Amino acid sequence: MEAKATQALLNELLETLKDGEKGYSEAVTDVEDHDLKEVFKKYALQRDGYLTELEDQMHQLNLKAEEESSITGTIHRAFINLKSAITSKSRHSILAECERGEDYAVKAYETALKAEGLPGQLKSIIEKQYAGIKQGHDEIKALRDSAA
Repeated sequence: MEAKATQALLNELLETLKDGEKGYSEAVTDVEDHDLKEVFKKYALQRDGYLTELEDQMHQLNLKAEEESSITGTIHRAFINLKSAITSKSRHSILAECERGEDYAVKAYETALKAEGLPGQLKSIIEKQYAGIKQGHDEIKALRDSAA
């Protein structure tokens, strides 16, 4: 895979992870349900760890992370409505917004996994992270379904 394409793909994943980490971190401080605080804390830490892994890979591949959000990252801010859902205090609304963010993260990783010619180590990391992202998605969806 061409370095420029790899960099663009990784930057999209980085933006997605930053968005999720920020969304979950803010939710931890704003949500009242103790069990949700714990779930959101877990996924904020997960996304932060994944960011570090991908940034390390970019450094090893001599690629640069974009300092500014990409256009798609700005348009698709996955957790943009989480704040208003938390304000409503509806457990279902909060989890529905989290699931929407998780849907976006799953799609971003699925797109990355379809990329041809990724370096082996990078592909392994993306596959491992995808499994964690998918598990997070499924947990949030199950919590949302049980809150209905």
